[in-house]
Amino acid sequence: MNSSPLTIPSTTTGAVDGRHFSSDLAMDAVTLRVGDLELMSSYYENALALTPIEEQARVNGEIHRVLGRGAVPFVRLVATPGLPGVDPRQAGLFHTAFLFEDQAALAGTVLRAAQDPRSRFAGSSDHLVSEAFYFADPEGNGIELYWDRPRDQWTWTDGQVAMDTLHLDPSAYLREHLTDEVTAAPSVRPGIVGHVHLQVGDVDSARAFYVDTLGFETTVGSHPGALFAAAGGYHHHVAMNTWNSRGAGPRATSLGLADVAITVPGREDLDALTARLSGAKLSFADDGRSVNVRDPWGTPVTVSLPGTSTEELLVR
Repeated sequence: MNSSPLTIPSTTTGAVDGRHFSSDLAMDAVTLRVGDLELMSSYYENALALTPIEEQARVNGEIHRVLGRGAVPFVRLVATPGLPGVDPRQAGLFHTAFLFEDQAALAGTVLRAAQDPRSRFAGSSDHLVSEAFYFADPEGNGIELYWDRPRDQWTWTDGQVAMDTLHLDPSAYLREHLTDEVTAAPSVRPGIVGHVHLQVGDVDSARAFYVDTLGFETTVGSHPGALFAAAGGYHHHVAMNTWNSRGAGPRATSLGLADVAITVPGREDLDALTARLSGAKLSFADDGRSVNVRDPWGTPVTVSLPGTSTEELLVR
């Protein structure tokens, strides 16, 4: 078993070119506003084998709790009872995708999620670049659990990676890949947030913000009603679709997605980002270690330097 932190290797150089994120970008934990903090915490602990990493009570009465594997945050839960529930037609989160190091680690977590009666299983697919299983948590937030095929098995044509949605039998997958070791202790196997998939009102506006301004590069631009984009030659760090939310306007304050977090290697990445945001005449905040901006639907996007503490992220 590999006990080192899981990372997504890059196939390009780490240089900042002014137009795009550098290749060493990583996705950080997604922040969710939740109505029942204890229910949601216990769900992520049991179904995904996560453990609490940090907690903070805010002066406004909110409680912020971070859960992950080892020291790697997977999700930040913000207790905000009384807000409207997740609306599947609204812009926001489609799913947070958690990446595992091998098929056994994926199978062990899928089994845990499937055995939790609070899970809602939403399907499984072979995407050519990856194998994925989909669930929803008790408050309706989408979850993807996946493993990447080796990059030499990915097919690229004119800068676009081949992806598909093929049948993947979950029972057969578990029979083939589950091991006694990972079944007994799935929490010791590393994982990370591999990508974040969003619901948006229209793809063109999403491309203008996430690709032309923020700095991702399109990896799949021909899929109906969807756009996939990444840095460093990955298949996608972010995706945006209109399958449920076509025509949606700015998000109302509700449970669900509160923040999309990205980590970049150095201050030069943030300088290039702020130049792009200024050129697009977008409002943003820059505290020296992180830049905050909202997408066209009002979702906050935070781009931070490595080592920005969980506490710093929580107090924003």
